[in-house]
Amino acid sequence: MNRTAPDTARILVEALPYIRRFAGRTVVVKYGGNALAGASDDDALALFAQDIVLMHTVGIKCVVVHGGGPQITEMLTRLGIESSFHQGLRVTDSATMEVVRMVLSGRVNPELVAAINVHGNLAVGLSGQDGRTLQTVPIDAALGFVGDVARVRPQLIEGLLADGFIPVVSTIGADTDGRAHNVNADTAAGAIAEALGAEKIVYLTDVAGLRRSADDPDSLVARVSAGELADMVTNGTVNGGMIPKAESCIRAVRGGVRSAHILDGRIPHVLLLELFTDSGVGTMITQGDR
Repeated sequence: MNRTAPDTARILVEALPYIRRFAGRTVVVKYGGNALAGASDDDALALFAQDIVLMHTVGIKCVVVHGGGPQITEMLTRLGIESSFHQGLRVTDSATMEVVRMVLSGRVNPELVAAINVHGNLAVGLSGQDGRTLQTVPIDAALGFVGDVARVRPQLIEGLLADGFIPVVSTIGADTDGRAHNVNADTAAGAIAEALGAEKIVYLTDVAGLRRSADDPDSLVARVSAGELADMVTNGTVNGGMIPKAESCIRAVRGGVRSAHILDGRIPHVLLLELFTDSGVGTMITQGDR
């Protein structure tokens, strides 16, 4: 579609009040392995990086939190290690934990940092172990080295934000004895957003948002309160892999994050559409009805 100069001007004018509103505020973005846009992974990463850099340029304090489930599974398969799951979480023995660390800190994190830094010296990669940012406790002996977030120490992230950088955080945490834990990225992102007092947390995934009927695309929920979302989890409307995202959204907004958003990361520039347009996309979760 050819856009005229007046069309472009109208888009910029529409974005202006949102730019003013969010300037100086913190937005945490959870980037998942399934949040792909464009014709290739490289295109997806480049489009995502452009969104993050534009947000940073207009004064938003961006924090990127990532997992890497598909990449971990791929590497485990190449190494002949079987992937297994318990209650929706990856069983992580010592061999699997080594692969998790290798993939998240050695591949996914540097790729994200490099994509953002094409546009300048902006991004800094770190692990949740760094500065004991994510302090964890084991969830279940059956899961091995899988941890839940007991505490977030946000000082390292806050320092990077104060210096004008974009922190890119891989979700490996550590307990008080220094043992590394694999942490669900949705859970980690929500906990980090809460600790930072973020304006928003945004989950990029491979669906358009929450639906009242899983098989009906027209049942997309554009806006829902945390209480209503909790009911949707209880009654089974939200199920499967959406449960960790929903529970993280509920915890975050009840913990002080102003709103949470579940977006289809395959849509080019979906972050800009949600933050800077009147209509928005996906599902927005808030504490109350306002």
